[in-house]
Amino acid sequence: MTPVKAIGKFLDQPILTAKINKYVPLAMACGSSIVIGKTLNETPNSERKKEGGKLAIILSSTILSAIFAPKIASKITGRNTSKTLSVIKEENSKLVDTYISEHGKNGLSKILEKSKTGLLSPNEISILFNKNKDIGDKLIPPPDNIKAKDIFKEIGWLSIFGAVPVAGGIAGGIAADRIYDKKEWKDRVPDKVNEGIYQYLANIFLCNIGAGIALEILEKMNIKSKAARCIGMVAGILLTGVIGGSVMANYIGNQLINPIIFKDKSKEKRTPELLDLSLHTDDIATVSLLSGLKWIEPSLPILYSISGYRAGIGYRNDKNPKSKHIKVSA
Repeated sequence: MTPVKAIGKFLDQPILTAKINKYVPLAMACGSSIVIGKTLNETPNSERKKEGGKLAIILSSTILSAIFAPKIASKITGRNTSKTLSVIKEENSKLVDTYISEHGKNGLSKILEKSKTGLLSPNEISILFNKNKDIGDKLIPPPDNIKAKDIFKEIGWLSIFGAVPVAGGIAGGIAADRIYDKKEWKDRVPDKVNEGIYQYLANIFLCNIGAGIALEILEKMNIKSKAARCIGMVAGILLTGVIGGSVMANYIGNQLINPIIFKDKSKEKRTPELLDLSLHTDDIATVSLLSGLKWIEPSLPILYSISGYRAGIGYRNDKNPKSKHIKVSA
């Protein structure tokens, strides 16, 4: 096994994925603390209590939504949820004990015992797969190559996953305004809804659809190269999400949301910014996940919560003062 493949297998260890998943809530809490601290530092003393309270509500709602989003999406789509760390350790222990009882102790015994509850180093993984690939594949299953017939079920899971934090951010933002800005809170609802639509369509849903369509085309062309799959999905994301998402989100906001729901005939144009482009990091995660790299999955709550946060503060770059009620670098 080459060093590059050994590193890939190291990242694919189910125990590593489960450990990352376990500490994601803590990472998100720390990130929220940094955002709140930075915001309060830039806010006048007379406004700190109000702005800090609003931001705490928005971030709490967004983070909680992002944490529960995978389970909600799995329940709706019927997708299997990720195994917990304790379950993976229990399964590894049974697998190793069975192997040793059948083959006896040998040169792999020390590595196998370690694999029950701990992470193997790339060198240990290389030794394991070189000596016994079968037991290696059972402990560290190879990535799944998702077929075209399954792709939209996976995309459905990803799209529901992304929708939950955005909805949570909007709900938290409305609640925060209603508590701290009782006279103006209704005026700020359109900004939150429209930003939520923008975030979801441009940065999440349409990107997923673009990646899925590209993958289906590659499947029909019988192209199986992982590199080609990744390039094709990135192209699909650029066409549908980055380019088309902004246009569609603005159209829905201006033609449906504002005039029909909020009785507001004003036209707003939300244009992509540098942070919007950086949010497409989650599309890299999507491409990796759809390509079969499951260790990417734990990062999704963090990435999708950024979209939820922006929806919660009702961010707009149309220079409309009512959307800047939380003075943060959004």
